[in-house]
Order: sequence, then structure tokens, then C-alpha cells
Amino acid sequence: MVKEYINRKVAEMLNNLLIKLTKSRPRHTNDNALAETKNGWVLRKWMGYGHIGQRHAKGINEFYFECFNEYLNFHRPCAFPIEVKDKKGKIKKKYRYQDYMTPYEKLRSIPDTRVYLKESVTLGMLDKKAKRYTDNEMAKKVQLERDKLFDKILAA
Repeated sequence: MVKEYINRKVAEMLNNLLIKLTKSRPRHTNDNALAETKNGWVLRKWMGYGHIGQRHAKGINEFYFECFNEYLNFHRPCAFPIEVKDKKGKIKKKYRYQDYMTPYEKLRSIPDTRVYLKESVTLGMLDKKAKRYTDNEMAKKVQLERDKLFDKILAA
């Protein structure tokens, strides 16, 4: 018997919006390689390989929302590929040095960016957040906050 873990309310909402729900296959990490790679980097590099008990979830969420997400979105560069056709017509992804930027810089590079923001969010607000720390200052801050988080987890 195969059990599927699908949030029925989300599936119903997607159906109402005429969005097709797709599911990845077990043990096929290439089904969503970009998400799997990013999640793997975040989980392994920043949170380690060991089990962290559920009772620490609140502290971990606070760490993510208070500083880690800001680090990822405004200060950590990512590679954004371009698609190039080879001589046989096959499309390949190419990663060029000039296409490395933070997710926020990528958002700013999209024409008419405001269309993609919530009504309560302005580009001025995001610019202010992006300039609050230098990349090095934010990297140091996020490392210190992670150390504090793990000190609490180990003390418990």
C-alpha cells in the first residue's frame, strides 16, 4: 500500500486556481534538483547532519526569520544560468561569472519588479534592508546567531 502525503486543502486551492499539482518521486532527487541542492546546502552546512529535536523548532524558526533568510536573500550570491543552444540544437545551461548575484539583485533585474511584490512591501523597504549590513557583516552576524542557537540546543 502506498501512502501519499498531500495537504488536501493546498491541493484543493491549487485546483481552484487551475494549477497542476506535481509530486516528486521517492529517491529521485533530480526531480527538483535546484530545491534539493539549496535545501541540502542550508540543512547540512548551517544546521549539520545530526538530529535536532522538535522542541527546538521555535528557536530554529526564529533564527531563520530574524537573520538567516535576510542573509540568503540579500547577501549570499547564487548562480543564475542562461540557456544556450549548442550546434545540435540541444539547450544547455551555462553559468557565467557575471550572472552570479543575490536573489534580491536578481529580483531587481526583472523589468517591472513591483508587480511581484506584496502591496505592503516596497522596493525602498527592501533596498533599506539590503544595505543595512555589508555582506561580510551579515555573514558574521548569521554565524554568531547560529552559534547562540546551538549553544541553547546543547544546553537543553
